[in-house]
Amino acid sequence: MALQLAAGAGGAQTSRRVLSFNDDWEFKKGPGNFGKDTSYLNQEWEKITVPHTYNRTDMQLDKNFYTGDAFYKKKFLIGNALKGKRIFLRFEGVGSVATVYINGRYLTEHKGSFAAFSFEITHSVKYGQENIILVKANNAPRKDVIPVNNFLFPLYGGIYRPVAMIITNPVNITVTDYASPGIYITQKNVSAKSAAVNVKAKLENRERTIQYVIMQTLVKDAGGKEVLRTRKEIAVSPQGTTYAEQSFSMTNPHLWNGIKDPYLYTLTTSLIQNGKETDAVTQPLGLRHFELKAGEGMYLNGVKYPMHGVTRHQDRWQYGNALTHGQHVEDMNIIKEIGATTIRLAHYQQAEDMYALGDKMGFLIWAEIPFVNTTSFEETENARQQMTELVRQNMNHPSIYIWGLHNEVYAKTPDEHVPVLTRELNDIAKTNDPDRYTVSVSGYGEMNRPANLAADVQGMNRYYGWYEGKIGDLEGWAKGLEKNYPDYKVMLSEYGADGNMDQSSEQLPDPSKINPVSGQFFPENYQTETHIQQWAIIEKHPYILASYLWNTFEFAVPMWNRGGVNARNLKGLVSFDRKRKKDAFYWYKANWNPEPMIYLANRRDSIRTHEHTKVQVFSNLDHVTLTVNGATVKGTNGVNKRHWVFEPVILKKGMNKIVATGVSNGKTLRDEMEWTLE
Repeated sequence: MALQLAAGAGGAQTSRRVLSFNDDWEFKKGPGNFGKDTSYLNQEWEKITVPHTYNRTDMQLDKNFYTGDAFYKKKFLIGNALKGKRIFLRFEGVGSVATVYINGRYLTEHKGSFAAFSFEITHSVKYGQENIILVKANNAPRKDVIPVNNFLFPLYGGIYRPVAMIITNPVNITVTDYASPGIYITQKNVSAKSAAVNVKAKLENRERTIQYVIMQTLVKDAGGKEVLRTRKEIAVSPQGTTYAEQSFSMTNPHLWNGIKDPYLYTLTTSLIQNGKETDAVTQPLGLRHFELKAGEGMYLNGVKYPMHGVTRHQDRWQYGNALTHGQHVEDMNIIKEIGATTIRLAHYQQAEDMYALGDKMGFLIWAEIPFVNTTSFEETENARQQMTELVRQNMNHPSIYIWGLHNEVYAKTPDEHVPVLTRELNDIAKTNDPDRYTVSVSGYGEMNRPANLAADVQGMNRYYGWYEGKIGDLEGWAKGLEKNYPDYKVMLSEYGADGNMDQSSEQLPDPSKINPVSGQFFPENYQTETHIQQWAIIEKHPYILASYLWNTFEFAVPMWNRGGVNARNLKGLVSFDRKRKKDAFYWYKANWNPEPMIYLANRRDSIRTHEHTKVQVFSNLDHVTLTVNGATVKGTNGVNKRHWVFEPVILKKGMNKIVATGVSNGKTLRDEMEWTLE
């Protein structure tokens, strides 16, 4: 199919074509030579389709996973009709270092697993003949490529995101500016009355003479109706890159208003020659204004906006990171169900699907690079590259409100490697995109960590009750910052605890007896209690501008063996395969999602030994009734009005039926469970 599409693209097509390049690949794992060693190419290969990873399962089981070379090849035909066109390939993600050959000749290399990269093949292919692309992927950690280790999350290998062939005319909007769209949208003075929009474009000309084109920007509303059109003539030089701009104002715009109303226009910038469109790029346009006010919170379009935040890692059980569009959609729908309004996509640039879905579904997105956990002192160039890629590739997404510079990398003084590099990363983000915030993250609670004051916002990861202190210590931390740093912008960038759904504990475990680093007993109810107490603290402290629970989903950590599950971080509120949701998930759903709900907690702690106990219910209803074996039990609110505690509950020997009910708009909602008293 891909061969026919590539071959059939001819002169009848006057504008850009973007073709799938995902089918008919062949794969081989292990060391080899792509140079003059043709015998290697003739050996047996496995037929695959990308997205593909060669660590689909081994990195999810234990420390004995494969890192190193793997090879991909694909044959494709370029028809003679494409002579005179420009032909590019764009890889959305290859883990982690990609080396590319066309027809046996080295063409390019890309370092970094998480960003897209693109390159031209116009002059390297044979027209009217079969061509072969060979890609060497290597996922071994390197000191010069971030992240420099596998400690916090796995570096899966392979062509694990989609690939596209892009065909343009000789005069085109650039394809190879860090694989960005080639047009860059900014907006100013956005209100319900008007919005000022600026579009910058980078244009290239591969003809021999100056080419005069009409640069047109067309804005359509969500229904496809034209709203605005602006044109200007541009002389595109055959030397270098031509930079062009268009500015316009929109009157009474329909604003992008988060999850309440994620309204999107489309903006298409095109080049027109002799009355015909010869190139075009379409991007989302969401008109909005956000402002973080120290001590108060987020204001979206001038109105205070709740920042109910979750985090997300991209991998899943038995798929690794080679996910389909449908799997990204499933993740976002789960995040929508919990009632989140903002997502930290951690700890790296994630699939383009995720940012596009953020636009369409109305989530405020925190996007970041994988400068995480430690420093090698050799990653400077690559960190700069990945920061530039992140911003240029994604700056047109209205959902993104902040760029993340690093997570938990440290220094003792402001003059050392990490603070200096962080200031450079901040400058890259601000130079490319001056209108968004930047954030750097510390794993310590102090405001004055040297590595963390280069950004607009200070993020802090606090795991009270898990890696340090007691669950309730979060309150003292927040109060201390409020008192001593009232003018600083602060976010709780991670918090939580591990929880194994298959480990039960009738009574809340003693935290002093839980070893979070090497312990093997992480019962779910301790995680639940952590989130119950800590969300009740967070919601009382608007000084915490946003909070991000860690994590929506369990994920692989091949270097770990904790909580009774090897190679797994169990802090997720949803199982690694997305099939089961923990109690803490429903705790947040009760607090964040306005859809009426009622949920009995501790349902998996079903084998009981104590006759006198308590029952907890999570609900956003005004009143909840609990019956145990048909008898009503008195209940009161716990940490907040979404938390119901019923005690004393007296169990009988054997099976006990517990039912919680409540009424919403005349409809009775019900949840039930069974506990067995031994």
